[in-house]
Amino acid sequence: MDKATRELIEGLIAKAHEKLAVAQTLLAETEFYDDVASRAYYAAFHAAQALLKSEGLEGHTHRGVASLFGLHFARAGRIPGKFGRYLNNLKDDRESGDYDLYSGIDRAAAQNAVREAQEFLEEAERYLKPLLSE
Repeated sequence: MDKATRELIEGLIAKAHEKLAVAQTLLAETEFYDDVASRAYYAAFHAAQALLKSEGLEGHTHRGVASLFGLHFARAGRIPGKFGRYLNNLKDDRESGDYDLYSGIDRAAAQNAVREAQEFLEEAERYLKPLLSE
């Protein structure tokens, strides 16, 4: 892996950690559950982008990132399939929270979003660790 790609992947993982920290803070300190779900989604989204970059892939839309991740990682067995479901669940929650007048995202849903995003990020880092240490 070349230096520029490694730095981009590391930057995406750092961005994912930042979004996860914001989601965790919002969950602990506010009742803005739509925004918790949104930040949690972006944590997983940036981690998924990092995974795609590790394979020379790039999604140009949110749907594209989810589709490429599903095809090249979840369905290919590189990462457990549940993480494909997590990314899609988080995307749906983010869209509901951002666009629906009444999203239905309550504290329990927000807690679940943070848990799924954290697990997704941890799995992405586990997968990327040997590649980034080359």
